[in-house]
Amino acid sequence: MKENPDISVVVPLFNEEESISELCDWIHKVLRTNGNSYEILLIDDGSEDNSWSIVQTLHTQDARVKGLRFNRNYGKSAALNMGFKKAKGKVVITMDADLQDSPEEIPALYQMIAGDGYDLVSGWKRKRHDPISKTLPSLFFNFVARKMSGIPLHDFNCGLKAYRQVVVKNIHVYGEMHRYIPMIAKWRGFRKIGEKVVQHQARKYGKTKFGLERFIYGFLDLISIMFVSKFRRKPMHFFGTLGTLSFFAGLSITIWLIGKKFYAMYHEIKVREIVEQPLFFLALVALIVGVQLFLAGFLAEMSTMHNEKDADYLVIETAGI
Repeated sequence: MKENPDISVVVPLFNEEESISELCDWIHKVLRTNGNSYEILLIDDGSEDNSWSIVQTLHTQDARVKGLRFNRNYGKSAALNMGFKKAKGKVVITMDADLQDSPEEIPALYQMIAGDGYDLVSGWKRKRHDPISKTLPSLFFNFVARKMSGIPLHDFNCGLKAYRQVVVKNIHVYGEMHRYIPMIAKWRGFRKIGEKVVQHQARKYGKTKFGLERFIYGFLDLISIMFVSKFRRKPMHFFGTLGTLSFFAGLSITIWLIGKKFYAMYHEIKVREIVEQPLFFLALVALIVGVQLFLAGFLAEMSTMHNEKDADYLVIETAGI
């Protein structure tokens, strides 16, 4: 049986015809010098230029270069997820196809996984060749992601990352969640996450495929993944807590209004009817919302319990079993 290679380099690409050949030549040079067995997986995310023709030519020239093409553009997350499924290397390296990630970093990243025992190592482009319109929002975005996730990384969105094979085979990257792969890995129990300062190359060809809207989508995705990771298996903790607070807020206001009414009647003080006061309707809404949230949590909890038999528990080692 053919032994799996030491390294799989997964490269998602979209309309990168100018840079693909140069990138592959660079990867070949570095890994041949380093003496590792390897494969290069080029995932064409529905390119509309000659990218796929170039991938086919590169495969013909060297069988270690392998390609896969989507019928349309699905996004970077889908390309990475497919690359993770197909990768056979003991260590999986991801990098962008635009030559802004340097293959010279691969040996050190490989050593941190294979030698130092990290589950995941993320690159940190400390010195960037990007305009301030990208760097400032990126700094703020990474600060918020750090605080919310508890993972001390400076550059969550860096495309240059290294993984143990068991990590990529047991995570699912969807939507635009490629920015949060470290969070997904941590959620799945892979907690030895490191960081390495890497060189950031100035863009040589074309222009970026991402605009400022990625930061808006990024924050929405961050909220989504934090919610799912924390409450996926215990939805009642979220909905039940909010429902209980809302219900008791409404109940407290109602009791206060009734008590105020009885006090006024006892002391013969003129006061408006309870149903004529705006606070009464606010209390009524809070009561209804509280009950609905509690029921939503209850139904979600029942659904979770029903699907628990199919829970994707991850076993990575056994002894005597």
